[in-house]
Amino acid sequence: MPPNLQLLLIEDDASMQTALQRALGRRGIDVQGCSDGALALLQWRSALPDVVVLDLSLPGLDGLQVLEQARRCGLATPVLILTARGTVGDRIMGLNLGADDYLPKPFDLDELEARVRALGRRRTRPGLPAETPADASPLMVGRLRCDNDSGAVYHDGLAMELTPRELALLQALMAKPGHAVSKEKLFALVFPGESDVQYEAVEVVVYRLRKKLVDTGVTLMTLRGLGYLLKVAP
Repeated sequence: MPPNLQLLLIEDDASMQTALQRALGRRGIDVQGCSDGALALLQWRSALPDVVVLDLSLPGLDGLQVLEQARRCGLATPVLILTARGTVGDRIMGLNLGADDYLPKPFDLDELEARVRALGRRRTRPGLPAETPADASPLMVGRLRCDNDSGAVYHDGLAMELTPRELALLQALMAKPGHAVSKEKLFALVFPGESDVQYEAVEVVVYRLRKKLVDTGVTLMTLRGLGYLLKVAP
C-alpha cells in the first residue's frame, strides 16, 4: 500500500485548519498545520511535504512572501493557494511567484482533495522529497547572507534588524545582485494584495532599508526608470 500523501497546511484560521486536518485525514491525507507566515518556511523545510496548501492572509509574513522566499530557497513542493482573496490580480501574482494551482474560498472539499492529489502526482520522484535544501546555496551579496532556513539576513554573521517589508525588499534585491529590480515587482513582493497602497510606498521602504545598509559594504542604488539594485563597495 502506498504511503499517505503528506500535506502542509499553512492557514491561520484555527477552525478551518482543524476541520481540514480531520476531513482530509479521513480521506488518507496526512495534514500538518502551520498558522504563522514567519514560521512557515522552517516547518516547510523540516516536514518536506508532498503538497503545500497556502493561505495568503497570514500573520508574520504574507502568503505570497512565504511562497516567493520558498521558491528562491529551492523549495519546489507543489503549492495550491487557498484564500478568500480571489481577485484575478492575486491569482496572477501567486502563479507568477511559483504557485501551481489556486482555489478561492469558499470551496468544495471534494474539489480541494482532487486538486491536492493531482499536485501530488506531479512529483517526478514519487516517495522522495522534491526539494534538495542541502544543495541550495544561500544568497550572498558582499558581506550580507540570507539564511535558507529562516530567511533572515546576516551582516558579518550578525542578524540584521529588519521589518518584514524591509526584509522582503532586501531578499528580492539579493536574489538579483547587480541587476535592477523594477518598482512594480518590488511592490508586489513587499505589499502583496494591498490594493489601497500606492507604488510610492516602496520608496519609503527603500529609504529605511538604505539607512540600515550603511557600513555593510552594500549600497542600495536607484536607477531611474529601471528600479533598484544592490551594489557591493569595491
